[in-house]
Amino acid sequence: MNLKGMHILVTGGSRGIGAAIAHEAANRGARVAITYNSNRESAEKAVRDFSGEGHLVVSMNISNEDSVKKGISEVMEHFPTLDGLVNNAGVTKDQLILRMKADDFDSVINTNLRGSFLCTREAVKLMLKSRKGSLVHITSVVGEMGNPGQTNYCASKGGIEAFSKSVAHEVASRKIRSNCVSPGFIATDMTHSLTEDQKKAMVDRIPLGAIGEGKDVAAAVCFLLSDDSKYMTGQTLRVNGGLYM
Repeated sequence: MNLKGMHILVTGGSRGIGAAIAHEAANRGARVAITYNSNRESAEKAVRDFSGEGHLVVSMNISNEDSVKKGISEVMEHFPTLDGLVNNAGVTKDQLILRMKADDFDSVINTNLRGSFLCTREAVKLMLKSRKGSLVHITSVVGEMGNPGQTNYCASKGGIEAFSKSVAHEVASRKIRSNCVSPGFIATDMTHSLTEDQKKAMVDRIPLGAIGEGKDVAAAVCFLLSDDSKYMTGQTLRVNGGLYM
């Protein structure tokens, strides 16, 4: 899983799973660009902890077409090529279906699903020129199994998986691969705020008996970014401790 010499863009790479992915990619030799939407200070702090040099932070609202184009153009002012894209950035606006506002449904779809489309489209334009590249989309276990109160989020993540497979068909002839990583319950700021009883109820559902860590997801992503997975496309790696099989 050597990424030396590669140039990788990770959306939402300043915190949580995205930061773990970006950090691991840098540790494995890649130059990494991460995007942020509002907190540049947090993004710059994350990059300072990366191994190696030449990393950068870029402002990008992934749901806005002009912002995506501008952000990726800025990345390419510093990177000679784009070898990998990790579509990680996303939002949640949870509510039961009878109480969910249409705007909250649209907001999650526009950010998570439409945002993945916008970033992928611009990345593919660049990868077609070099006739190689790896697209990795972060989905979710709930996009496969569903979850009460998250119809918008589940729909967006399930849609990304179908989107990834369609892209895989379209770009395979140019040696560009498109795959997904589907995390289960991963330790993040959200899980840190749960009570011990809530954590226990969560763990009791997981066959491996533990909540995952960001580095577990990052390892799967780096595998898909690397040449070690060169014969894989249109696939989903499930990092969920057996929660969904």
